Amino acid sequence: MAQKTYTGINVQWPISELILSGEKTVETRTYGIPEKYLNEPMVLIETPGKLGKFKARLVAVIKFTDCFKYTSKSAFYKDSARHRVDKDSMWAWNPEKPKWGWEVEVIKIFKPKAAPANKGIVFTKDIEI
Repeated sequence: MAQKTYTGINVQWPISELILSGEKTVETRTYGIPEKYLNEPMVLIETPGKLGKFKARLVAVIKFTDCFKYTSKSAFYKDSARHRVDKDSMWAWNPEKPKWGWEVEVIKIFKPKAAPANKGIVFTKDIEI
């Protein structure tokens, strides 16, 4: 049986854990998601960031169901229950950079697997799980 292949997207730990638990339903970025990835299943590549003590790993299949731009600081923080970014976070509102919300749905969580050497939406087009 042929395995399905996916594009991967990096999400730093512990933010990835909030997505997997369902506590975070909007991922924030400084750019909108490319249209071709909306509603497209992708592999969540959990990266260690500065706090994790592990190597990047594949942990779930997710999809982004909507993408929208936050129009103001107040709109951004009004939505904090969904994106879970607070004013002290390294991902806090910055008037110099746009903020986008990507609504995320977890499709399947699986036992972690080693990530490919090249990671992220630009480099991973054919991850087999």
